[in-house]
Amino acid sequence: MPYKTERLLVDDARQLQSVKYPFWVYFAVPLGALLIQVYLPLFQTLRFVSRIELPLLVTIYFALMSHSQIRGLSIGIALGLAQDSFSRYYIGMFGICKTISGYFAASIGMQFDVENSMVRLVICFVFYLFHQFLYWVLQRALLDQPFAFDIVPELILAGVNALIGVVLFRALDNLRRYE
Repeated sequence: MPYKTERLLVDDARQLQSVKYPFWVYFAVPLGALLIQVYLPLFQTLRFVSRIELPLLVTIYFALMSHSQIRGLSIGIALGLAQDSFSRYYIGMFGICKTISGYFAASIGMQFDVENSMVRLVICFVFYLFHQFLYWVLQRALLDQPFAFDIVPELILAGVNALIGVVLFRALDNLRRYE
């Protein structure tokens, strides 16, 4: 399907084309994102990979393409809790953040033409900042733990994650089938 660039807003949610993926994509892509997020930072030279939120980017992508808030919630819950179980942090923190992010991403996917690369870049940038800010709020409010939220490094990381997200979204677009 050619990418539409002339319109950013969708007039009617029924205009959106239903997108399907092969069965293995729903398991292999999130699992690959989790394994990269967990195991690559164990190597000393690849520590920076821990700051790239591949599970969040996968959550955003599948939520945007599903055009369903329930599916966005589901992928957010699954990836967030899986990331929590692999990490040394408290269970549920990433689950809450990714669930809310998945819901909002699916809501945006119903309103905007998410095939546009500029829209994808902005969405990834904003959702990375939202995810990090929500994680900071949860650390402070629920756990009463000090957690630094430095805005300048987070803005830089949001830009890096947004660029990686656009490339990842293009690669995942090649795996889909249209109905």
